[in-house]
Amino acid sequence: MPVSRNALIAGSVVLLHVGALWALQSGLLRRVVETVVPVEILAADVPPPPPPARVEPPRPPEPRPVVPQPRTIVRKSMPTPAPAPQPVAAPQAPPSPTAVTGTTEPQPAPPPVSTPVAAAPVAAPAPVAPAKVELPVSDADYLQNPAPEYPRMSRRLRESGLVVVRVLIGTDGRPRTAQVAQSSGFPRLDEASVETALAWRYVPGKRGGVPEEMWASVPIRWRLDNDGEKKP
Repeated sequence: MPVSRNALIAGSVVLLHVGALWALQSGLLRRVVETVVPVEILAADVPPPPPPARVEPPRPPEPRPVVPQPRTIVRKSMPTPAPAPQPVAAPQAPPSPTAVTGTTEPQPAPPPVSTPVAAAPVAAPAPVAPAKVELPVSDADYLQNPAPEYPRMSRRLRESGLVVVRVLIGTDGRPRTAQVAQSSGFPRLDEASVETALAWRYVPGKRGGVPEEMWASVPIRWRLDNDGEKKP
């Protein structure tokens, strides 16, 4: 009875498994695997040895500073020169009885010291006279200022009195502003006096001949006669 092909193949596979089991149990397969493993893999697992420690050479000792030794300077004393010989005075011979003795004449007296003459005092500058001030004028003939108009109610009530108006006059002779400096006691007369002072023209005030803006007092008198006629 011939054996089939499939039976041979199945028998071969069974034999391979049985051989593998036997080799595993006997350690043969382990030895084959260790032989096949490359040597490089085993070598890679082993860590390399550490590098040798660097040994620094010893430092040379530092040179010690050289301290200069003090030097002793010996000064030689110079020989003292001998003193020069002093001249010896020759003995004077006694005067001869016939010799003429000299006489000393008196010296002239010193000249007298002149006393310094005091300088003449400097004259003080003359005081400067203050500039002449000319007050404004309202009664010049060429101004032709009209007489003030008497208020009708004041004429009926017989009101009269003196009003002094203080006026600020410019350099052109025109009044700038005016105010009552002295009242007459009647408001109508005071108001008429201020209107009159503002309507007039003036000669401007001057200081040293130069026109200057300044204040001036203008008196205006209001009065009536017995017949009721006004007399400003």
